[in-house]
Amino acid sequence: MTRLPNFSAGPATLPESVLRQAQAEMLEWNGVGASVVEISHRSKEFIELAAEVEANLRTLLSVPDDYAVLFLAGGATTQQALLPLNFATPGGTADYIVSGHWGKTAIKQARPVVKVNIAATSETADGKFLRVPARSEWQLTPNADYVHITANETIHGIEFRDTPDVGDVPLFADFSSNIASEPIDVGKYALIYAGAQKNLGPVGITVVIVRRDLLERAGLPRADIFNYASHAARDSMLNTPPTWNWYLLGLTVKWMLDEGGVAEFARRSARKSQLVYDAIAQSGGFYRNEVLPEFRSRMNIPFFLPSEELTAQFVVESKAAGLLALKGHKAIGGIRASLYNALPVPAAQALAGFMRDFQNRNG
Repeated sequence: MTRLPNFSAGPATLPESVLRQAQAEMLEWNGVGASVVEISHRSKEFIELAAEVEANLRTLLSVPDDYAVLFLAGGATTQQALLPLNFATPGGTADYIVSGHWGKTAIKQARPVVKVNIAATSETADGKFLRVPARSEWQLTPNADYVHITANETIHGIEFRDTPDVGDVPLFADFSSNIASEPIDVGKYALIYAGAQKNLGPVGITVVIVRRDLLERAGLPRADIFNYASHAARDSMLNTPPTWNWYLLGLTVKWMLDEGGVAEFARRSARKSQLVYDAIAQSGGFYRNEVLPEFRSRMNIPFFLPSEELTAQFVVESKAAGLLALKGHKAIGGIRASLYNALPVPAAQALAGFMRDFQNRNG
């Protein structure tokens, strides 16, 4: 078996040591005589596992005690639909800041149940996103139910590099693709959510970190299964949770702690992204990244070649060279390298080397 550098945007690469431990424990886990995926989520053993995972995640992200941590089935898009159901008021308005595709998707999920104000967007006339909207451009609604941002746009490669000040209005953020990649002040956000399949673990489970006082909001009419407060009251076991995904997430979080935590991954992320951005900058225009430098993502780097023919050739040759999943998203095309926490620095070095070699042969 040969594992190759995997630049997939999600589901993304997982740490090899995590996969090997999961492989070793697949048939029998923790002395219970069965797989973790076969035992009851209400068993003593799984409840202890769930408590340990939450404690480790709180340590990794420095989550304050006045925040609840939920582990929920589904992905970030599901949470985008649940946010207004849980926190909007009848006749109220939610403000959305749009810096890319997933910000627009969040609006699509919210519009059926709440009045949406696009308080700012950086979309250009030709449909591109090249920056985060400047704070001075934001037209926020007084007493909005909440303000929503997408901390990192995986398709367009745009990342918030600081936490915006929105006053007393709760700030909600989709951190799916850059959570745990650097220290963040959780206390500056009212709610953070993140699909696990990029930095935290496998697809199929999402982490929601929410200030406990917000759970007291009445929200809008909804089934109990869509109620965050009910999930919090039952330790994310209101119904049968995705236990295998929760277990794998726990292994991944422990791996990140053992590797040095978010400070260490911030260092690695800076190194990996600099390798690729340098290869672009030093190409004399052969490779192009159009995002303004101060907003360039450390996690997802889209770039473009001089022609569609060369782009297709790059995809074929990079795969033949053992570099997986570099084809860009269909929304914008080109090439995309995703550099999540589990991708080692040598993988980014290999990509930068291939980029220079490809240019030398085709430039």
